[in-house]
Amino acid sequence: MRDRMEARLEIIYTHVGGIDVHKKQVTVTARTPDPKRDRRWETTRTFRAFYADLLKMASWLVVERGVRHVAMESTGPYWWPVYSALREVAGPELTIEVVNAAHVKAVPGRKTDVKDAAWLAQLMEVGLLRGSFVPPEQVRVMRDWSRYLTKLTQERSREKQRLLKMLEAAGIKLDNVASDTFGVSGRLMLEALVAGERDPQVLAGLARGVLRNKASDLRLALAGRFTAHHGEMVGLHLARIDHLEQMVGQVKDKIGRLGGEQPGGLVAPFAAQARLLMSIPGLGERAATVIISEIGVDMGRFPTGKHLAAWAGLAPGNNESAGRRRRSRHRKGNSHVQSILVEAALSVSRTRTRLGARFHRLHRRFGGRTSPGAAKKAAFAVAHTLIKVIWSVLSTGVAYQDLGHDYYTRRLDPHMQTKKLVAQLEMLSGKKIVFVDDGGEATA
Repeated sequence: MRDRMEARLEIIYTHVGGIDVHKKQVTVTARTPDPKRDRRWETTRTFRAFYADLLKMASWLVVERGVRHVAMESTGPYWWPVYSALREVAGPELTIEVVNAAHVKAVPGRKTDVKDAAWLAQLMEVGLLRGSFVPPEQVRVMRDWSRYLTKLTQERSREKQRLLKMLEAAGIKLDNVASDTFGVSGRLMLEALVAGERDPQVLAGLARGVLRNKASDLRLALAGRFTAHHGEMVGLHLARIDHLEQMVGQVKDKIGRLGGEQPGGLVAPFAAQARLLMSIPGLGERAATVIISEIGVDMGRFPTGKHLAAWAGLAPGNNESAGRRRRSRHRKGNSHVQSILVEAALSVSRTRTRLGARFHRLHRRFGGRTSPGAAKKAAFAVAHTLIKVIWSVLSTGVAYQDLGHDYYTRRLDPHMQTKKLVAQLEMLSGKKIVFVDDGGEATA
């Protein structure tokens, strides 16, 4: 099979390497020209995954074998130290392609680590591999902090849900009365319950602000069977929530904020691009930070907005055979970009903008309120539009200019649109309607 490939395809890169990455070891194949014969010289070695051994691997591959192009699969987090070792030894002169494992599957039934490494090297030398997007080091650092902030926020929400579940078990219905159980008033009541206070009258008296107007309901909500066991559990939940709040604040300070004339933190070098993204409806400071940490600010890696949408997994799937298109799911892509843009799409649906109008048009097309999944489908489609707008804004450096909520309707012929609406009214009412053209009105 190897000889047939060499006979058919032109070798583009002469000094190539393929790396099969695992948790405990890496298998490396180097393919270089044989100085004595008119053929390819293939050498394979296995190294342990300790970083010192990875540096030896990179030195053997680059210095001894003279490799200038390397390919490896993106196997979880295991490729990260391999990539770093290669960069540390060879610098930017070495081309490293991190490829999708699904795109380089070998023939079934012939799989070994050695064959996988050799197959990657063979595909690399004939130019059949397309590397994945690997952002610069500065963006990757910001990505780690941004993703950790998301995890902390999710964990804080889960801890609050556990506390509310404990209150339900104790018969405390505070969340039925207070809009925010963890606000100033709710926190005072919870701390009083943990301290041993059980009198609903005293607990309701801790309310602040407008919640004082619901004193009678608060007394009923706080009259439960709250025991010492519940108090201990709620105290632990509150301590955990406070700890998570502190960590969230520390991570936010590390990432930085865009407020003020001179923003600090990791986002400071990208403040101009972040403000451009915030000109797009639905994207706030948090969304702009997440997007930059995931895709960077250099759109040269993506030829068009469609390429970026496909990479993020926001493009519709293709499944066509014999001229028939079948339903197919979208690609996996970047789940962090997907979630933040779907959230932004739901937010923009409440605005009078062109994107908001697009959401409502798609929502009606997908079934409207009669279809449970219509809003989700419409939000995903608007997220696809948002990612293309993001590519355009970052590519041109020009802030987003909204086209108006009437973008889809002002292009229609008023006369034809009126006739169409009159016909729909006739069908619904069962009566003939006479259309008067001079004043633009319809009368029965």
